[in-house]
Order: sequence, then structure tokens, then C-alpha cells
Amino acid sequence: MKAYIKAISYYLPENILTNEMLVEEFPEWSVEKISKKIGVKERHIAGENETAKDMAVKAAFKLLEEYLIEKDQIDYLLFCTQSPDYYLPTSACLIQHELGLSKNIGALDFNQGCSGYVYGLSLAKGLILGKIAKNVLLLTADTYSKHLHCKDKGNRTIFGDAATATLITTEGIAEIGDFMLGTDGAGANNLIVKTGGMRNQDKKNDLCFDENNNPISSDYLYMNGSEIFNFTIDNIPSLVNNILCKNQIEQSDISLFVFHQANKYIISYLRDLMGVEKEKCYINMENTGNTVSSTIPIALYNAQKENGLQGHILIAGFGVGYSWGGSVLNYR
Repeated sequence: MKAYIKAISYYLPENILTNEMLVEEFPEWSVEKISKKIGVKERHIAGENETAKDMAVKAAFKLLEEYLIEKDQIDYLLFCTQSPDYYLPTSACLIQHELGLSKNIGALDFNQGCSGYVYGLSLAKGLILGKIAKNVLLLTADTYSKHLHCKDKGNRTIFGDAATATLITTEGIAEIGDFMLGTDGAGANNLIVKTGGMRNQDKKNDLCFDENNNPISSDYLYMNGSEIFNFTIDNIPSLVNNILCKNQIEQSDISLFVFHQANKYIISYLRDLMGVEKEKCYINMENTGNTVSSTIPIALYNAQKENGLQGHILIAGFGVGYSWGGSVLNYR
């Protein structure tokens, strides 16, 4: 038995934050600087009362309608988010109810960031090959905008909100290959929201500003950009090599590389570091920004719509945790 991606859809919130709007708030920046380095012109922002769960439901309904998928076909639901509605119950249970799916299915959340889609595919493949499920609905959604301080110009230029839905089953458009996964919790403090969990339940209210006037607070997302960059260039080239080796193919056999859309600078640096041809490295974040666990499926959807996908597509996610992983999708 094999596992395949059968269909992908995604949802973007209605609210749009453009570079021009950011420059109005931070006049020391320029539209051109943001676009050139980050590769983003605009990003979608969840509404005040719109949650990751709400967006995931919309992405799922879009998938069902777009591909004429019957609800009773789905026998397992996976939801990747770092922006859950509640500590408990699991958002996947709420989504099952809102979608009107069968009660005879499994449903669970997993807390994973920018490698979340890859991890979700690995879980879905395991469920199918283990004969636990035949049709797995994998949802990703994050509202990182709600984790950001309003004065955090750096992260506000990077991150956008989105949700995706993918159906993984025993037949489809892309066979899911073998996985390589990695974890290094030593880097946890370089991308973190310190309060809100059981370790630090109450807000610290310890806001301060660094020498560049960037806010630092335990109550909002903190990202050490230089350390995240170093982690990426130290680990992802070897990850790619290991993925190729495990799937018994050469780099020249890859039709397209779809990396987590962290930002344009990182992807371009990785491309040059690994000697990947520019036309084989897909960058697709101009109108969405870094949507965390949703960047890879959005990129796959858009690449398929633009030029179609054929052959071996290498995907790789990396980020918060530290966590990283990748696989090869074999498109027919």
C-alpha cells in the first residue's frame, strides 16, 4: 500500500496588511527594502475574532467543495497549529463537529511550526500504511499575527495568517516518499512565546526595547533572526542530501524544490549554497508572507496551478523547536 496527496486547498483571511501600510507605521523603513529582502508585498491577517480553528474549517470546506469530496470518506483528522482556541478540548474535535464529519473517526492536534506540514504528511502516511485510516484530512492553520507586538516591525513584515487542507489517501496526484526528520530542542529559546503555558501561566509584562528599538517581551513572540538563519544553513543542506539518499535519487532528478517559505533571503541563500538552479527553487510568498505550517501546501497548490507539477518534488520544512523535516513527492 502507498500514500498519496489527492488534493490541496487553502484559505486566506480577508484583512490585508501591505508594505505601504507598514511603512506608514514605521517610516524609517521603505517598501522597496521590505520587498527586496523579505520577498513579501502583502500578508493576510486574521480578524480580531477569527481563530486558527475558524480558518482551518474554511480551508476544509473549500477542499470538500473544490474537489467534490464526500465528508463520509474522511476517517482521520489531523490539525497542525501553534494557535489553538483552547488548552482543551483539542481543536480537531471542534473541527470535526463544525465540518459535520463522521463520529467514527480519529481527530487530534499537533503543535508544530514551520516543519508542521512535513510532519503531518508523515503522520498521515503512517496512518494509511498502518491500515488505521484510508482518507486523512490534514489541516494546518496559524495566527502568528496574534503573537506579535504591534511595534515588532521585523516580524510583522514576515508573518501572515493562513490555513490549508490536504487530503491524503491511497491514490492521488503525488505519491509521498520516504521522510527525514530532525529535532534539536537546544534552540527552543530562539523562537518562543514564553508565557501563557503551564510553565509561565501569567503575563510577565516585561516589555523592553533593544538597541534597534525592537520590542522584547516574554508575552509576545521572540525570534532571534541570526540564530534561526544559522540553524537553517547548518542543517537544511544535509537534510536535503539525506532526503535524496533515502529516496535513492540524485539532486539532478528533482524537478522542483519547495522549501518552507521563511523569507526570500533565506531561500535564495539556501539555493545558492546547495547549487540549485534558480528555476528549480520555488518562491511563493509575495502575497501571503510566512504562513508557518501552511507555506509548503500553499506553494504546492500555486505551483500546480501555474505550471503543473511533474516528477520528483522535494519539500523541506524547518524552524521553531528547532524542528526540521522533508520528503519527496512523486507527481504523476
